[in-house]
Amino acid sequence: MTNPTAAMLVIGDEILSGRTRDSNMNHLAKRLTESGIDLREARMVSDDHDAIVAAIRALSDAWDHVFTSGGIGPTHDDITADAVGAAFDTAVDVRDDARALLEAHYAKAGSELNAARLRMARIPDGATLIDNPVSAAPGFTIGNVHVMAGVPKVFEAMVESVLPTLTGGTPLTSASVRVERGEGDIAEILTELADRFDDLAFGSYPFQRPDGRFGSNVVVRGSDPARVEEAEAALNAAFP
Repeated sequence: MTNPTAAMLVIGDEILSGRTRDSNMNHLAKRLTESGIDLREARMVSDDHDAIVAAIRALSDAWDHVFTSGGIGPTHDDITADAVGAAFDTAVDVRDDARALLEAHYAKAGSELNAARLRMARIPDGATLIDNPVSAAPGFTIGNVHVMAGVPKVFEAMVESVLPTLTGGTPLTSASVRVERGEGDIAEILTELADRFDDLAFGSYPFQRPDGRFGSNVVVRGSDPARVEEAEAALNAAFP
């Protein structure tokens, strides 16, 4: 059976400007791999309504699942909810269940649920809420798009809320073999092994040591652990 597919959309000017380093993509890729869902594409877009709408529509049409991060906070530049609503041609407004979550959270903290914070309860019609055990403000799922916060701790918690609701496939197994030779010296043998194990994926990742010597970490991935183990043995035999 073919694994479900996914894409990620990272939203925010702060990511594209280099002011903030994104870690959410790496976390999501690891968790999806463990769940048997293949991350096939990742994009980054600015806080631009039309760009977000276009990206959501394209990714939603192309893949089984889309995961977004960023732009669902209380400030004026948090426009993801409105853009996702536009992508699905549905209205966005404050929803009672989302409001209740925020009211309880801020009452417990002794803070006011002001107009800015209430923006985080604006949810597209027809969406289901994604639990946020860290700061209460929910994400949401509409169609095959899962909309989550950009703050890594909150994003990671939301991922854990979403994954149990999805049907995964077979998790990938991987093995790595360190080869103290340049890629130009190993390319021919790697091609032969990739042809021989055509049900697996081979990757070569070069490195250079502080003393100037170089080589490659050759990684093989697949859904059948026995085949990966066989390929690993073949790699070790080819590059003793």
